[in-house]
Amino acid sequence: MSSNATRTTSIVALMAVFGLGICFVIVGAISVDYQKALNIENIGDLTFALFLTSAIVQLVIGPLLDKFGYKPLAIGGFIVGAAAMVGLEMAGSFQMALVSCVLLGIGAMCLNTVGNTLIPKVLFGGNDPARAANFGNAFFGLGLVVTPLLFSLVDWQTALFLLAGLFVVGLLLTLATPFPAVSSGYQFSMAVKVLGRPAVLLGALALFCYISLEASMNTWSKPYMTEMLGGADNPTAVANAGFVLSLFGVAMMTGRFITSAVKNLTAIGAKLVLGAAVLSAVAIFLMSQTSSPAVAVAAIMLTGLVFAPIFPTIIGVTFAKSEPSLYGSIFGIMFSVGLLGATFVPKIVGNLSAGATVQQSLMIVLGMAVGLIVVAFLLGVTGRRPEASAKVS
Repeated sequence: MSSNATRTTSIVALMAVFGLGICFVIVGAISVDYQKALNIENIGDLTFALFLTSAIVQLVIGPLLDKFGYKPLAIGGFIVGAAAMVGLEMAGSFQMALVSCVLLGIGAMCLNTVGNTLIPKVLFGGNDPARAANFGNAFFGLGLVVTPLLFSLVDWQTALFLLAGLFVVGLLLTLATPFPAVSSGYQFSMAVKVLGRPAVLLGALALFCYISLEASMNTWSKPYMTEMLGGADNPTAVANAGFVLSLFGVAMMTGRFITSAVKNLTAIGAKLVLGAAVLSAVAIFLMSQTSSPAVAVAAIMLTGLVFAPIFPTIIGVTFAKSEPSLYGSIFGIMFSVGLLGATFVPKIVGNLSAGATVQQSLMIVLGMAVGLIVVAFLLGVTGRRPEASAKVS
C-alpha cells in the first residue's frame, strides 16, 4: 500500500476503535436519564445484553475477518452501530432498548475486530504491536470522553442522533478506503487450533478480568458519582456525574498516548500490566471506602489512567508471539472470553446495588482487580517463552 493509502486506512482503524468506545460507554452515559424515561430498574440488564451479544458475536467475527478481510466488517460495523443508536432513541419499552443493545453489540464487535487487528499492522510500521495498540486505543478513550460529555451538554435523544451521525461519517470513509489484503490460505479450522496456545489462553484470561473492570467503570461510574453528589433527583448531580465519567475517559486517553511514546513497549508489556493492575486495585478500593466526592473523582481518574495501557498491551504482547495472518482469530478468541467478564460483573454490581448502594457493590469490582494482578504475574512468567515462530498446520 502507498503511504497515502496507509494514512487513510489508519484513519478508519482509529475511527473504528473510537466507535467502539462510544458503544461500550453509551449505556453508562444514558443510564440515569434512561432509567427514568423507560422505568428500568437495573440498567445493568442492558449492559448484560450488550456484552453477552458481543461475546457470542466476537467468536464468529474474528475468523470472518481473517477469511474475508477488513472492508466488509467495517462497513457492517458502522451501519449496525448507527442503527443501534437510532433504536435506543426510538425505544418506547425495555424490550426495544434490549434489541438495540443486541444490535450495538454486533456493530461494536465488527468495529472492535477491524480496529484492533488493523492498528498493529498500519501504525509504527507494524514493528511494535503493543505500542501501536496503545496509541490506537487512545481513540477508544476519546470515545469515552466525547459520549458522556455530549449527554451532559444536550438532551439524550439529540445526543444519540449525533452519535449515529458520527457512525455514518465512518461508513463514508470506509467506502472510500483501501485495506490490506488478508491471507488467501486461511481456513476456519485454524481458529480452533490457536485456542490451545498458552499465550492465547493466558491473554484471554487477562482480558476476562480487565474488560469486566472497564465495563463496570463505564456502566457504574455515573450512577456512583450521582449517589456521591446528591442523588438522581438532583439534576446538577446527574450532570456533574456525567462530566466525571468524561474525566475517566480523558485519563484513559491520556495514559494511552503516554505509553504509546515508549519505544519497544512490547518487551516490557507484562511488567507494565502487572503494575497497572496493582494501582487499579488501590484506586477501586478508595472508591469503595471514601465518603468524599473529591476523593471519589480522583480515584476514578486514577483508575482511568492506570487502566490505559492494560488492554492494548495484553493484545500487543500476545500478537508479538503470533503470526499476523491469525490476528483476527486470536483476537476474536481473547476478546470473546474477556467479554464474558463484562457480561456478568456489571450486572452483578447492579443486582447488589438495588438493595444497597453502588459504592457498597464495588467490592465485586475490586475482586476482579485482584484477579488481574494474579494473571498479570503469570503473563510475565510465560512472556519469556515467545511463540512467534509457531505455525498452525
